[in-house]
Amino acid sequence: MIHHAIRLCLLALLAALAAPAHADPADIDAAARGVVRIVIIEEEDGELYPVAHGTGFAVTPERIVTNAHVVGPAQADRNLSIGIVPSDGGNAIYGRLAAYSPRNDLALIATTTAMNLPVLTIAGNSGTDSGDITAVGYPMNVDRAQGLTIRDIFTAQPPVKSRGYLSGRRPSREFDTLLHTAPIGQGSSGGPLLDDCGRVVGVNSFGAESGGADAEFYFAVSTRELLPFLIANGITAQVNGLPCRSIAELDAQERARAEQERIASMRQQEADRMEELQRIDRSRRSAELAIISERDNRMMLSLLLIITALAAGGAAYQLRGDKESLKMKIALAVAGAALMAALIAWLARPGFEEVDDRASSILGEQAREAEEAPTGVITPPDGEEGQEGQEGQENQTAASEMICIVNVDRSRITSGKTDDIPLTWNDSGCVNSRTQYGLSGDKWFRVFVPQTEAAVSVSTYDPEKREYQVERFLLGHEDMAAARAARAEYEAPECGMGPEAASALGENQAAITSILPDQPNERLIYNCSETP
Repeated sequence: MIHHAIRLCLLALLAALAAPAHADPADIDAAARGVVRIVIIEEEDGELYPVAHGTGFAVTPERIVTNAHVVGPAQADRNLSIGIVPSDGGNAIYGRLAAYSPRNDLALIATTTAMNLPVLTIAGNSGTDSGDITAVGYPMNVDRAQGLTIRDIFTAQPPVKSRGYLSGRRPSREFDTLLHTAPIGQGSSGGPLLDDCGRVVGVNSFGAESGGADAEFYFAVSTRELLPFLIANGITAQVNGLPCRSIAELDAQERARAEQERIASMRQQEADRMEELQRIDRSRRSAELAIISERDNRMMLSLLLIITALAAGGAAYQLRGDKESLKMKIALAVAGAALMAALIAWLARPGFEEVDDRASSILGEQAREAEEAPTGVITPPDGEEGQEGQEGQENQTAASEMICIVNVDRSRITSGKTDDIPLTWNDSGCVNSRTQYGLSGDKWFRVFVPQTEAAVSVSTYDPEKREYQVERFLLGHEDMAAARAARAEYEAPECGMGPEAASALGENQAAITSILPDQPNERLIYNCSETP
């Protein structure tokens, strides 16, 4: 039966591994919140007029990449200004040209007012030249179709996202480009070309001329041009060269891993059960052999006593003529005593119904011996040295100092930050002696809602598995405002306030987690081990 169950589990595992997994559209949405409209502005009689516009995206909270040809008019005419219109709430602000490279059609704009734009991650795998992609930008034909006014141009609008496919790497003119089929239009220039994880694989630049029924193709400046351009201008970009995997794929992998662990557990349980049955069988055999041996001994004793009684009885019979003889009396007494003892020995034989009780006694004795066996820990003698060792053990139980290393195979990393994390865990849920974690059921977790980043992080720690996990949710303007409002409703307790405070923190944090999407944009799983 158990083997049939294992076969079924293996079939389910293979089905889970074979099931296709697709990237979550939330990754594209999150990246799109770091995309802005770039407007070239002319001022006349105190009125602002858009001369042209394009698209850009944030590589730092105050630095934006776009095409050189988008900001070319402002570079040529100092009377023109550069406007930056965010896509997700906030006011339009002015920018200044920080770098201009017409050779590879790249430019860098610095914001003149803090915007704290969500930063896009750049794909570090420059060898990618195929796969699904998404172009994000502000095509002018869409604006015209919607009848947008000048006021609308300066108001936050979500960018247009179009799907396509990478058609290969194609060096063009004097710089490296990617050829793709995601439709872009005038105004999309400078926008990001994204992979399914929302990472930048190129900067949309121009389209190929097509006539009639010819297929539409478009060009994007590749990261081979973008990354050196950023480095040359002192920008430390957020780069990630890991394979693009969706949260759905990771979840399927985790289910498969859990299934493997369940199968291994079932096998171990079966092995333990068989070992226990063997132990019981051995104990029953020992009990049966002991009972057989005792029965044989009692029977032999009874036989010897009967023989003794017969011998004594025969002696008494020989002395029957002298009834007052002391010898005859002794012989009769011996015969009677031996006969009585033989009867007692016969009746005192152990029965086979005692097998179960004796087997249980044997198992209990083995268990006690196992508990009393040395464990390899040498207990120091009483005194100051022994007390110090005991105090050290108590402190180790109360607070474990560990180093946590990210498990890349089980993580979805989009920010590129995979540094080891020192972690000191206290049984009361105190991390690093300063941050109290909340308790909900058997889950220890802490929700972090920063004021300067549009992301909520949920950190959890499993003391039994020694597993630390960080999930990041990239939120829009309204959801982030709701999360900050929910966070302002409670005060996190200090470490050591007791289990009631930890439970209360868990309940308060639930108000934030209820706002979060079902799936995070990023998941980092760390395996923790004690520092030597």
